[in-house]
Amino acid sequence: MKYFIASDIHGSAFYCKKMLEAFKNESADRLVLLGDILYHGPRNDLPAEYDPKKVIELLNPLASRVFCVRGNCDSEVDQMVLNFPILADYCLISEKDRMVFVTHGHQYNLQTPPLLQEGDILLHGHTHVPACTKTETFTYLNPGSVSLPKENSRHSYMILENGTFHWKTLEGEEYQIYSM
Repeated sequence: MKYFIASDIHGSAFYCKKMLEAFKNESADRLVLLGDILYHGPRNDLPAEYDPKKVIELLNPLASRVFCVRGNCDSEVDQMVLNFPILADYCLISEKDRMVFVTHGHQYNLQTPPLLQEGDILLHGHTHVPACTKTETFTYLNPGSVSLPKENSRHSYMILENGTFHWKTLEGEEYQIYSM
């Protein structure tokens, strides 16, 4: 299974289109969204082509291929317009006999991690900063943000395939790899 992992679209039709072009180019099986889909949030500037209704139109046709977790900017009203579940706090992916705990990052993160076993992965967005940090027990990974990258990072996503995570820019340029 090839997973395309992205976070923090924040209502940007411009970057959602670019993300979906990359998704198509990657020929991934599933699109994993780490939350903050439609609303830009009160702490963020408006992203390019802020148009949540257009983002809905772009994502809904892919509903059967989307796994999504709830971000701190996602709400019940967002679920009313999206055709795939978005209100789960986390989901689990089994990969190479390890667990990937997928969440947004505002509840479970490096400071307040879930219960994980040695070698497991904590995967979340929320910070808008790509990351790969090994702790005593687990490894924390973050794909960065599709639309509002922070700390001089680039608009990016991540691929998970055969136990290896690949960080890529929206143009498809790989810039980091982590193997389980």
